[in-house]
Amino acid sequence: MPRGIWKLDRIVLLCLCFLIFGDLIYIEAQRSTAGKTERRNYTGKKPVVIQHRSQDAVNYYDHENGAKIIKSSHFELDYTLGRKITFFCMAQGNPRPTITWFKDGAELYQHRFFQVHESHIETNIVKSKMEIDPTTQMDAGFYECQADNIYAIDRRGFRTDYVMVNF
Repeated sequence: MPRGIWKLDRIVLLCLCFLIFGDLIYIEAQRSTAGKTERRNYTGKKPVVIQHRSQDAVNYYDHENGAKIIKSSHFELDYTLGRKITFFCMAQGNPRPTITWFKDGAELYQHRFFQVHESHIETNIVKSKMEIDPTTQMDAGFYECQADNIYAIDRRGFRTDYVMVNF
């Protein structure tokens, strides 16, 4: 096998390992330039896929009455500055879950440009709609809705970014 292909296969294999294991991984890439080898280190954080490690965890996360998000907005949204953005989550559980909204890991509280509308669809289903109107550049980021009750927690994430419109 030619040497260049072996390096490419090794990098592809490392990338696949990075995607499969999903945790913080140390990846070392080498690049040859004029006989010298330059090493660059990459670290990154990917979403972690958590395997149930105990029966208690299985009972918690897979509980039949646990909070589960059954419908939600699309995971990525580009918005025009000054316009409204809206995300929604619908969750079910018994008892009915509570939905909390987060931006970049911090819980969101109401202010005059940010509003949450919540409605109870059935005795065990809740729908929550989060709106920001008007939007600014600071509204770009990663939003999450979290549904929780005494049995389980479920989360969905949404990434937003603004687009510039030239007239």
